[in-house]
Amino acid sequence: MPFEIICGDITQVKADAIVNAANSALAPGGGVCGAIFRAAGFRELERACRAIGHCDTGQAVLTDGFALPARYIIHTVGPVWRGGGQNEELLLKSCYSSSLRLAADNGCQSIVFPLISSGIFGYPKKGAVEVAVNAIRTFLREREMRVFLAAYDQETALLGAEILKDNHFPV
Repeated sequence: MPFEIICGDITQVKADAIVNAANSALAPGGGVCGAIFRAAGFRELERACRAIGHCDTGQAVLTDGFALPARYIIHTVGPVWRGGGQNEELLLKSCYSSSLRLAADNGCQSIVFPLISSGIFGYPKKGAVEVAVNAIRTFLREREMRVFLAAYDQETALLGAEILKDNHFPV
Protein backbone atom coordinates (compact mmCIF):
# COMPACT_ATOMS: atom_id res chain seq x y z
CA MET A 1 0.00 0.00 0.00
CA PRO A 2 1.58 3.32 -1.00
CA PHE A 3 -0.12 5.68 1.52
CA GLU A 4 -0.83 5.08 5.18
CA ILE A 5 -1.90 7.27 8.10
CA ILE A 6 -0.30 6.18 11.34
CA CYS A 7 -0.48 7.43 14.90
CA GLY A 8 2.75 7.83 16.80
CA ASP A 9 6.15 9.37 17.16
CA ILE A 10 7.44 10.45 13.75
CA THR A 11 11.05 10.13 14.94
CA GLN A 12 10.59 6.37 15.38
CA VAL A 13 9.22 5.63 11.91
CA LYS A 14 11.60 3.75 9.63
CA ALA A 15 11.56 5.55 6.29
CA ASP A 16 14.16 6.87 3.87
CA ALA A 17 13.15 10.44 4.69
CA ILE A 18 11.45 12.12 7.65
CA VAL A 19 9.87 15.51 7.04
CA ASN A 20 10.46 18.29 9.55
CA ALA A 21 7.86 21.03 9.93
CA ALA A 22 10.51 23.74 9.99
CA ASN A 23 10.64 27.50 10.36
CA SER A 24 12.17 29.63 7.61
CA ALA A 25 15.45 30.07 9.51
CA LEU A 26 15.74 26.27 9.88
CA ALA A 27 16.35 26.92 13.57
CA PRO A 28 15.48 24.39 16.28
CA GLY A 29 11.91 24.86 17.44
CA GLY A 30 9.23 23.20 19.49
CA GLY A 31 6.71 20.51 18.60
CA VAL A 32 7.67 18.18 15.76
CA CYS A 33 10.70 20.28 14.90
CA GLY A 34 12.09 20.08 18.44
CA ALA A 35 11.46 16.33 18.62
CA ILE A 36 13.29 15.77 15.33
CA PHE A 37 16.26 17.89 16.43
CA ARG A 38 16.52 15.98 19.72
CA ALA A 39 16.21 12.55 18.10
CA ALA A 40 18.58 13.32 15.21
CA GLY A 41 21.33 14.81 17.35
CA PHE A 42 20.81 18.44 18.18
CA ARG A 43 24.28 19.84 17.40
CA GLU A 44 24.79 17.97 14.16
CA LEU A 45 21.38 18.89 12.79
CA GLU A 46 21.67 22.49 13.92
CA ARG A 47 25.04 22.77 12.18
CA ALA A 48 23.65 21.28 8.95
CA CYS A 49 20.64 23.61 9.01
CA ARG A 50 22.81 26.65 9.71
CA ALA A 51 24.91 25.76 6.65
CA ILE A 52 21.75 25.87 4.49
CA GLY A 53 20.54 29.01 6.26
CA HIS A 54 17.00 29.55 5.01
CA CYS A 55 13.98 27.93 3.41
CA ASP A 56 11.00 29.78 1.96
CA THR A 57 7.42 28.90 2.89
CA GLY A 58 6.18 26.06 0.70
CA GLN A 59 9.69 24.93 -0.25
CA ALA A 60 11.86 22.08 1.05
CA VAL A 61 15.55 21.44 1.73
CA LEU A 62 17.42 18.29 2.71
CA THR A 63 19.94 17.29 5.39
CA ASP A 64 21.31 13.98 6.57
CA GLY A 65 19.16 12.04 9.02
CA PHE A 66 21.99 11.73 11.57
CA ALA A 67 20.77 9.54 14.49
CA LEU A 68 17.22 9.10 13.12
CA PRO A 69 16.15 5.81 11.52
CA ALA A 70 16.03 7.75 8.24
CA ARG A 71 18.73 8.54 5.73
CA TYR A 72 17.45 12.10 5.26
CA ILE A 73 15.49 14.86 6.94
CA ILE A 74 13.49 17.01 4.57
CA HIS A 75 12.75 20.41 6.10
CA THR A 76 9.71 22.25 4.79
CA VAL A 77 8.20 25.52 5.96
CA GLY A 78 4.44 25.49 6.21
CA PRO A 79 2.26 28.57 6.12
CA VAL A 80 0.96 30.29 9.22
CA TRP A 81 -2.86 30.20 9.17
CA ARG A 82 -4.24 33.71 8.72
CA GLY A 83 -7.85 32.81 8.02
CA GLY A 84 -7.43 31.20 4.59
CA GLY A 85 -7.11 34.29 2.41
CA GLN A 86 -3.31 34.44 2.19
CA ASN A 87 -2.67 31.48 -0.15
CA GLU A 88 -2.26 29.16 2.84
CA GLU A 89 -3.77 26.17 1.03
CA LEU A 90 -1.52 26.56 -2.02
CA LEU A 91 1.57 27.03 0.17
CA LEU A 92 0.71 23.98 2.28
CA LYS A 93 0.18 21.86 -0.83
CA SER A 94 3.56 23.05 -2.05
CA CYS A 95 5.17 21.82 1.18
CA TYR A 96 4.03 18.28 0.44
CA SER A 97 4.76 18.31 -3.28
CA SER A 98 8.20 19.95 -2.84
CA SER A 99 9.12 17.42 -0.15
CA LEU A 100 7.94 14.47 -2.23
CA ARG A 101 9.88 15.66 -5.30
CA LEU A 102 13.02 16.21 -3.21
CA ALA A 103 12.69 12.72 -1.74
CA ALA A 104 12.23 11.17 -5.18
CA ASP A 105 15.17 13.15 -6.59
CA ASN A 106 17.34 11.68 -3.81
CA GLY A 107 16.31 8.07 -4.42
CA CYS A 108 13.92 7.71 -1.49
CA GLN A 109 11.43 4.86 -1.62
CA SER A 110 9.62 5.93 1.57
CA ILE A 111 8.82 9.15 3.41
CA VAL A 112 6.98 10.10 6.60
CA PHE A 113 5.26 13.45 7.11
CA PRO A 114 3.88 15.18 10.16
CA LEU A 115 0.66 17.13 9.68
CA ILE A 116 2.41 20.30 8.52
CA SER A 117 1.24 23.69 9.87
CA SER A 118 -1.43 22.18 12.14
CA GLY A 119 0.43 22.87 15.38
CA ILE A 120 1.68 26.30 16.41
CA PHE A 121 1.14 27.62 12.85
CA GLY A 122 -2.61 27.20 13.50
CA TYR A 123 -3.82 25.57 10.27
CA PRO A 124 -7.17 23.85 11.02
CA LYS A 125 -6.58 20.09 11.29
CA LYS A 126 -9.35 18.99 8.94
CA GLY A 127 -8.15 21.36 6.23
CA ALA A 128 -4.53 20.38 6.82
CA VAL A 129 -5.38 16.68 6.45
CA GLU A 130 -7.36 17.35 3.27
CA VAL A 131 -4.47 19.26 1.71
CA ALA A 132 -2.00 16.53 2.72
CA VAL A 133 -4.16 13.72 1.33
CA ASN A 134 -4.77 15.53 -1.97
CA ALA A 135 -1.14 16.52 -2.48
CA ILE A 136 0.13 13.02 -1.68
CA ARG A 137 -2.54 11.40 -3.85
CA THR A 138 -1.59 13.65 -6.79
CA PHE A 139 2.07 12.71 -6.43
CA LEU A 140 1.33 8.98 -6.17
CA ARG A 141 -0.61 9.05 -9.44
CA GLU A 142 2.69 9.76 -11.21
CA ARG A 143 5.39 8.25 -8.97
CA GLU A 144 5.82 5.21 -6.78
CA MET A 145 6.74 5.78 -3.14
CA ARG A 146 5.60 4.54 0.26
CA VAL A 147 4.16 7.56 2.10
CA PHE A 148 3.21 7.81 5.76
CA LEU A 149 1.35 10.65 7.44
CA ALA A 150 2.19 10.45 11.15
CA ALA A 151 -0.61 11.85 13.28
CA TYR A 152 0.38 12.98 16.75
CA ASP A 153 -2.89 11.83 18.30
CA GLN A 154 -5.61 9.25 17.67
CA GLU A 155 -8.22 11.92 16.87
CA THR A 156 -6.12 13.25 13.97
CA ALA A 157 -5.37 9.72 12.73
CA LEU A 158 -9.11 8.91 12.67
CA LEU A 159 -9.86 12.20 10.89
CA GLY A 160 -7.22 11.32 8.30
CA ALA A 161 -8.63 7.83 7.78
CA GLU A 162 -12.12 9.30 7.27
CA ILE A 163 -10.85 11.84 4.72
CA LEU A 164 -8.98 9.10 2.85
CA LYS A 165 -12.13 6.99 2.77
CA ASP A 166 -14.25 9.95 1.61
CA ASN A 167 -11.76 10.64 -1.17
CA HIS A 168 -11.86 6.99 -2.30
CA PHE A 169 -8.16 6.57 -1.77
CA PRO A 170 -7.20 3.17 -0.33
CA VAL A 171 -5.80 3.24 3.20
